[in-house]
Amino acid sequence: MEKFDSIALTYYRGAMGILLVYDVTDESSFNNIRNWIRNIEQHASDNVNKILVGNKADMDESRRAVPTAKGQALADEYGIKFFETSAKTNLNVEQVFFSIARDIKQRLADTDNKAEPSTIRINQPDQGTGTSSLAVQKSACCGS
Repeated sequence: MEKFDSIALTYYRGAMGILLVYDVTDESSFNNIRNWIRNIEQHASDNVNKILVGNKADMDESRRAVPTAKGQALADEYGIKFFETSAKTNLNVEQVFFSIARDIKQRLADTDNKAEPSTIRINQPDQGTGTSSLAVQKSACCGS
C-alpha cells in the first residue's frame, strides 16, 4: 500500500465516489479496508460516496476467507452500501457502478436544491400591487 500512497492522495481530492474492493478469498485485503477508510476520511471530501465491494463471490465456499455477513457488518458499521461481485462472471458489477452513480447524482441534486439562490431580480412587478419593486437575493458568494 505504501508505494501507492502518494498517487492515491491525488485521487482522493477530486473523488466523487469511491469503491472499496476486497477479495473474499483474502482476509488481509478485507482487513486493509479500515486503513483505506481512514485515508478517505483524512484526504477526501466529507460527503464522498463510498461502497464496499467483496469481489470473487463466484469462488467455492471452501476458498472463501471473508463471509458475506462480515462484509455486510463492516459496511453497516460505516453506513455504506455493500455488494458482493464477481468480475469473472459479471455478478453485480453493473449494479455496483449504477448504484454509486445514482448516489452521486442524488447527492449533487440535493446539494443544488439546498444551495442559496444567487439571482438578482430588479424592477419586477410586485404581485400584489402591480407596481415595480427591487428584489435582491443575497449571494452565496464571498459571505455577503
